[in-house]
Amino acid sequence: MKDFLPPLRGVFAALLLACNTVLCCTPLFIVALFKLCLPFPAAQRVTDELMRHIHEAWVSLNKGWMKLLAGTRWQVSGLEGLDYQHSYLVTSNHQSWVDILALQYVLNRRIRPLKFFLKQELIWVPVIGLAWWALGFPFMKRYSKAYLAKHPEKQGKDLETTRRTCAKFAGKPTAIFNFAEGTRFTPGKHAQQQSPFRHLLKPKAGGIAFVLDAMGEQLESIINVTISYPQGRPGFWDLLCGRVREVKVQFEEIAIAPQFIGRSYDQDVQYRAQFQAWVNELWVAKDALLDRMKT
Repeated sequence: MKDFLPPLRGVFAALLLACNTVLCCTPLFIVALFKLCLPFPAAQRVTDELMRHIHEAWVSLNKGWMKLLAGTRWQVSGLEGLDYQHSYLVTSNHQSWVDILALQYVLNRRIRPLKFFLKQELIWVPVIGLAWWALGFPFMKRYSKAYLAKHPEKQGKDLETTRRTCAKFAGKPTAIFNFAEGTRFTPGKHAQQQSPFRHLLKPKAGGIAFVLDAMGEQLESIINVTISYPQGRPGFWDLLCGRVREVKVQFEEIAIAPQFIGRSYDQDVQYRAQFQAWVNELWVAKDALLDRMKT
């Protein structure tokens, strides 16, 4: 009988997640339609507030089925001092699709809902892609180095998109999120990169630097998150089936150095090297912390 329980639990959790998404997306899309039709500052403020509350309700309902079905033990530290009325840049290591739900689980209503940088292709994901667009998630068009070599006019487009997106958040408490590694950790990617870290891929400093360039003066601080799964990296189906027995999450609030604000990461070579070295130092400390968390 035990062998049947996890898959049944997984199917039930998936149904609850789907129902929750449809339930919350329906009013979200209605409010988004009003936002498009009423481009006035007062109306925009009201619709933004309504969509934020719908977003947080979606996360809260997900927390409900995770508590009911998953039975995960959470060890969380470092949340003291975070303020719902402040803006933050949040970055984390990336091991699994579970990371996103885990971060939402522990941060919901402690700070503003996380806004992720997403690949442009993800806007076509049924229902949820349109929801991301309605909530103002920034969609990025990624160009390979080979493509940029042939089309140099596309150089810097990511920064322009980041600036346009961040301009929409001016004067409003916001939480911008970025996975500095850019992709999930796997042994294959780790070997291909020849990463100097035991538990991490090489960090990409550009995403963090672009946000600091665009809205550094508005940000209260950087929240450096380290996520660990002591029983091994889980898949999303593992979470649905209740197989994620323990999650450890540590938060570290880091003050933003004045020399990192208003600098051009793509044009200032000296600053780029300095910033990359700083991010690498964070990753050295994070790698050592993951060693301790796993034991």
